[in-house]
Amino acid sequence: MSKFAFKALKELRIHYCQTSPASSGLREFVKANFAEMKKTNPALPIMVRECAGAAPKMTGRFDKGVEKTIGMTDMDEKSIISKLKEFS
Repeated sequence: MSKFAFKALKELRIHYCQTSPASSGLREFVKANFAEMKKTNPALPIMVRECAGAAPKMTGRFDKGVEKTIGMTDMDEKSIISKLKEFS
């Protein structure tokens, strides 16, 4: 099973700043892994939003509109992958 298989997730939103050092790990994670996440979950909407000054975070939407947000400040790729398991 792929590390990016999200069975219960209905939507994934990724927010980060284009220039902030706190967002650098999430920026690099998206560059390196977006294609694999989309290939593994072709029907899942994955939205990436860049905004100056935005705190890095991922928000998952589940059944009945339930949402969960996870802060990604200063995280490296390994930490981000570990946190993504909370959306599985």
